[in-house]
Formats: sequence, structure tokens, C-alpha cells
Amino acid sequence: MGDKANAHPGAAGRATAADHPASVRNVVLVGHSGSGKTTLVEALALTAGAVNRAGRVEDGGTVSDYDEIEHRQQRSVQLSLVPVDWDGYKINILDTPGYADFVGELRAGLRAADAALFVVSASDGVDGSTRMVWEECAAVGMPRAIVITHLESARADFDEMTRNCAEAFGADDPDAVLPLYLPLHGPQGPDGHAPVTGLIGLLSQRLFDYSSGERKESEPGPEQLPLIEEARNRLIEGIIAESEDETLMDRYLGGEELDFKTLVQDLERAVARGIFFPVLAAAPAAEGAKQGLGTVELLELITGGFPTPLEREAPTVTTPDGRARQVKACDPDGPLVAEVVKTASDPYVGRVSMVRVFSGTLRPDETVHVSGHGLADRGHEDHDVDERIGALSAPFGKQQRALTHAIAGDLACVAKLSRAETGDTLSSKDDPLLMEPWEMPDPLLPLAIQAHSKADEDKLSQGLGRLVAEDPTMRLEQNQDTHQVVLWCLGEAHADVALERLRSRYGVQVDVVPHKVSLRETFADRSAGRGRHVKQSGGHGQYAICAIEVEPLPGGSGIEFVDKVVGGAVPRQFIPSVEKGVRAQAAKGVAAGYALIDIRITLLDGKAHSVDSSDAAFQTAGALALREAAVDARIHLLEPVAEVTVLVGDEYVGAVMSDLSGRRGRVVGTEQAGGNRTLVRAEVPEIEIGRYGVDLRSLSHGTARFNRTYARHEPMPAQLAEKIREQAQGTPS
Repeated sequence: MGDKANAHPGAAGRATAADHPASVRNVVLVGHSGSGKTTLVEALALTAGAVNRAGRVEDGGTVSDYDEIEHRQQRSVQLSLVPVDWDGYKINILDTPGYADFVGELRAGLRAADAALFVVSASDGVDGSTRMVWEECAAVGMPRAIVITHLESARADFDEMTRNCAEAFGADDPDAVLPLYLPLHGPQGPDGHAPVTGLIGLLSQRLFDYSSGERKESEPGPEQLPLIEEARNRLIEGIIAESEDETLMDRYLGGEELDFKTLVQDLERAVARGIFFPVLAAAPAAEGAKQGLGTVELLELITGGFPTPLEREAPTVTTPDGRARQVKACDPDGPLVAEVVKTASDPYVGRVSMVRVFSGTLRPDETVHVSGHGLADRGHEDHDVDERIGALSAPFGKQQRALTHAIAGDLACVAKLSRAETGDTLSSKDDPLLMEPWEMPDPLLPLAIQAHSKADEDKLSQGLGRLVAEDPTMRLEQNQDTHQVVLWCLGEAHADVALERLRSRYGVQVDVVPHKVSLRETFADRSAGRGRHVKQSGGHGQYAICAIEVEPLPGGSGIEFVDKVVGGAVPRQFIPSVEKGVRAQAAKGVAAGYALIDIRITLLDGKAHSVDSSDAAFQTAGALALREAAVDARIHLLEPVAEVTVLVGDEYVGAVMSDLSGRRGRVVGTEQAGGNRTLVRAEVPEIEIGRYGVDLRSLSHGTARFNRTYARHEPMPAQLAEKIREQAQGTPS
């Protein structure tokens, strides 16, 4: 680990294929936008020798700008993979977006990784969304460490930020969140700010000076040892409190000087088990420097303290038809089980799939089985197909370095899987398997779109299909009631990226239109109507007369048709025609163009002609009768009401409840949810919560979550209903 007395850079460089899971480390970087994740990835790549200077990638003698490979703006909303070699280990570094709208990319990164680095800016602190991700990791026992960045800021205070992290992340045990190093400050500048130039190892009691651009190790001066004594003692106590050796605490309290190697081994075990969370510091390398501050320590923490893929539990695996299968965890010789954690489109290569291999070994040019199940509600059809994969590669910026194989525990990019989508399982074509998908966030912001031109209309369906194949957090809806194409997104930024990808990648220009909510109509009271369709214009005429009665039914009853004709006034063969006609008219609506529901239509009487009556004539008469019944009746417009649950910090409960009331919502209850949070339950008209996800994020400073499920349709307020009727006037019903 980075506090080892004889730490050294070791063999370093760009990653190649791993030959054993024990030599692989998969780590995901988590933090809010602007915390410095991408800059830290670049600093780690520089220290590992994968780049020749800050911000540059060198490959095969050619040099290209690293930050031009995927534009920073694009990379900030995507999961990206940077594999590097360090001291005989292959480290797959997964950089995740910091924007809340792209939590799907973050969840994919958590799925692919075995440990997480939480990047916290010393200038901005810990935000609510980062706390929520920490809780997600805690729920599954993922090992974590904390990296404090932006220490160059004049108002940065490492000690204060460490305390803040202990409060935010160590609610159960603040002594489980402790620094491994203290910053070493250089001379004060004219503004009184003393820059951080190195680190002091608390366990090794060694200085690591980065002021020259390279890490130099030395003994601390006698004046520095007292400064670190308290922090060192607390760190040792925190380590041995989590140790599996219960005698260590007694020996320590008895005054015994514990062996440095023993402490490091216990620290590594505690970190790998996800019960101790070290705090480190890092800063990017200066121009011309070979190493960024704290990067060697971070790389050694990743290789020494984070678990190998062998320590991860085997995923839940079934056959495509649902039969359970037992798969040994991370066995390179076992059955192939790999998962697509990200899908992207390359203008030259086509579709590229980032894959985590959980079992077996993946090789280029072999035929695999692709299984995708469980996302039908988001526009993804279940599929089971065999596909021949293309080349395997390890990405680094613009270059794709070919891999000969990818063993269990490793990550790789696979080309030319034309049917594979994010979340799909790759397995042997002779032994098809299916992994249980990870939890996808529910998209709750509707974006109604239509093709800009006829040419765009021809390409729209294919473009949307590719878009949702890449991003399972997006849901595609073809609304049969409103006849709108709706993309459900996680937020405004997510929607903007979707529109830009449609335009730039798939050449589809679309227009955003107001989203329509599926309203309904119903009769408020009993009414009668008579439909008369009599025409004679030479030759075969049309003759049908029917009398109906309409009455309201309880919610959820649908449409009920009752035949009470006596004496054969309407011949038996034409009664289904009347029913067909009234149901067709009910689907069109009678007041504002919305479907009628929850009514009973009773056919009472009618007349027929022996020659001129027909199926079509009685269908028309039935429709006319229903329309006439609506003329003198009170017609209610019904709006969908959603059951809404909001998980929010206690300090924002009042504001959330007030906001829900302003949306015509009814709060039906609250309950404590732990962690100083409250679950608010309410019923809110769906027309009022189209942008609720965006507004709630602003209201709660990004700390609240909500879910919605359809409850029922109920009458709209008269004033609002009248306004909608006026807008519908002149529209054929």
C-alpha cells in the first residue's frame, strides 16, 4: 500500500491482457461534477507511465491530445475506461459522470468495478448525491476509499475536509474514516497560502515530497513527528479495532510497539472487506512533472488494499428460460458469463460494447450467445441470438489496443456485436446463460418528440432504437392514447444529450412538442340518446335506429354493454353492430376527444328495415346515439393520478410537502426512513408532475428521490376541464 516504507513505482505502462484474476483491479471513481475525477484519472495514467506527460497519450510513436479523444464535455456524461499497468497489476479505472442525470452510467460503473474511490473536492465538500451513492455501495459491502482533491485552493483545509468526510460517510463509525497521510505544506506565498507539496505517511512516518515533480522519500524532521503523533495513534487504533486478530488491541494498549508489516496487512484486509475507509490526498502533476501528488499512494492502495475479482461473489445466473445455474466465482476456465456494461457507437468501428467478464475467458472472433431480458417496459425487446464478436481491445483515448483475450475479472471492449445492448449477457452459444440485471434508475422526465421532416421520419425509428440500446435508463414509449413518441429521461441534461446524439450520430432532427397526459371522459349522470341513420339515394339504402341509455359506473369498470331489446325491435344479428359502433365512438370521446370509460350502455329499443338495414348502418346509429346522449349530460374529464413517494432529508420535508400541495397533491402519510430522512407518500395528478424530478432536485439540493406509479383516473377541477374542452373545440370527435 502507499504507506509501505519501500514503495516504488515499479513496472508501469499501458495495460495489456491479464493472465490471472489476482493481477486485476477494477476501481470506479465516484464524485460530483467538478470534483476532479477525470483530472485524477489523467494523473494516475501519467504516474503509471501510460502517458508521457499530463494530458497526452503516446502510442506507437504518435502523440495525440488526451482531452481531444473524447471531448471533456462528452466524457463528463459517459462512463469511460482507462486501463493501466502498475507494478505487475492491471488496473481498470472507470471514470463516471458527476451529473445526477447520468446516474445510469454511474450504476454501470459500480456493476463493473470491485471497489470505489470517492473523489471529494476540498473546495466544495460532500454533496447529497455523493452521500446517496456511498449508501448504495455500503448496502452491497463494496470497498471504498476517499480521495481529497483541489488542495491547491487557497481555502482548502485537509483536516476539516477529513472531518466532514467522517461525518458524511462514517455515521455508524467515524473512526472507520481516517487519513493514511497528512499533507506536507511548502512555504507560504504572498497571500498567506501554503501549498501542499508532499505527504507524511502516518504508519511509516516517512515524508514523500512531490515538489520536484517526482516522488522523493525521506525521514521526517524531529519537529514534524509530534505533529503526526495524535493522527497516527488514532489511525492505528482504528485499524486494530477492525482487525481479525482480537489480541492486537490488548497488546497495543499494553504499550507494545506493533510491527509495521502487521499493521499494513490488517489495514489492507479491513479496506478489502469494506469496513475501513482510508482518506488520501491527490493533486494533478504540474507541467513537465512526471508524477502528481498522492498518485503513487493511490495506485498502491488500489493494488494492495482493494480486493481482487476473485473476492467478488458469483453473480446470480439462470438459463434464458429461468432455470437457476451455479457458476463458480471468477473462474477463467469456467463457463463464459460476461455482461455488457456500456454500449457506444463509433463512426468507424460501429457498435462497441464495454464488457465485464465474470466467468470464463472471452476471445476474439468467437461466436457467443447474447441474451437480453427484463427491459421490455423501456422499449427493449427480449432477445436471444448468436453473434460473432469482432476484435477485443483495451481503450485508451482514441486508440484501441488489441487484446488476445479477456479472462474472468477483466474488462474489455468488444466490436461488432450488432444486437448486444447495455445490460445483456454474453455466454457460450452451446450453454446460454443470463445474468440478473443491475437496478436501473427509473426515467421520470417525459420528452415528447416528432420528426422534423419526412426524411427524418424515415430514420426516426431506427435512430431511437439505437439510442435506447445504448442507454437502458432511457425509456421509449409509443403512447397509443396521445399518439406521441415519448422519450422518458432522467433529467434535462439527459434529454439534451439524447437529442444531440440523435442529431449527430444518427442524422435525425426532431422537434420537441408539449407532452400530453392521457385524459379520459365519463358520464357524470344518467342520460339517454337516440341514433337515427336513414338514407335513401337510389338503389340500396341505409336504415338503422337505436335508443340507448348511458349511466356512470365505479372507477375501473371500463365499458359495459347491455342488451335489453324486446320483441325483436333490433334484429339479433345487428345488436353486436350497435355495440361495435358505441365502443368505437367511446374510444374517440364525446367532449374533448378523450376515450370514455366507466359507463354502462344499455340498448333499449330500435327499428330495422328488411332490405336497407346493415351492419354498417347500425354501427353508425350506435355512434350517433352515444353522441346524442352526451349532448344533455354532464361529462367529466378524468385525469390520471399517481401515487408518489418521495425520500427526502428531514430538513426538506416541509418544503416538499408544501410543493406537493401546490401541485394539487394530497399527502397521505409520512414515515421515518433512517439516516435523518423521511418517506413522504402523496397522490398527485400526473399533469402536475411532468417536471417534478427536475424541480425536486432543485428543491432538495439533489438529495431527494421519488417514484411514481399510476393509481387511477379521477375528475379534474371544473375550471381546468373547461379550459381543455375549449382547446378541443373544433376538433372532430
